[in-house]
Amino acid sequence: MEIANTVSASKITLSELMLPSHSNFSGKIHGGYLLRLMDQIAFACASKYSGSYCVTASVDTVDFLNPVHIGELVTLKASVNYVGNTSMVVGIRVTSEQIQTGVIKHCNSSYFTMVAKDDKGNNVKVPKLILSNIDEVRRFYDSVNRLENKKRYKELEHTFDYHSKEAIDGLESFNVVIAEKLKGKI
Repeated sequence: MEIANTVSASKITLSELMLPSHSNFSGKIHGGYLLRLMDQIAFACASKYSGSYCVTASVDTVDFLNPVHIGELVTLKASVNYVGNTSMVVGIRVTSEQIQTGVIKHCNSSYFTMVAKDDKGNNVKVPKLILSNIDEVRRFYDSVNRLENKKRYKELEHTFDYHSKEAIDGLESFNVVIAEKLKGKI
């Protein structure tokens, strides 16, 4: 019998009040501190889903949409959006709430790829993912698209000739200056 688990079985919510010790000099919370919280919830979510110890394999784009201030309540929500054989993509949404006014703002969203491990550090198979509603189907397909785009980008990286005259000439449309000694080597 194959083991399967629901998306809802993976869901985790974490809330924390932002303190002065979490902030930078302008009174905003360090992005690195938020990333630490995101990594913690990704671990908890993936471990809860898989029943295994999990490690972070990669973090997809993290766009900081709105700053978080001292005194705000930050809430992170995570769920498994995609599973492979031994890996899971955990979607994370971060919001902050100004406690006195109740105003909530979306701070960022990100996707952590987590890998399940056994006690010896070997990869282990994760349960299949049961998709129960159209949002879960959308999130699964969004993850598939991100993974395919990542694979295409890596293939392009391996085949692109950075030494070609076309590559160097193509840089002129960016905010760079090509040193004459570099132009002479092409």
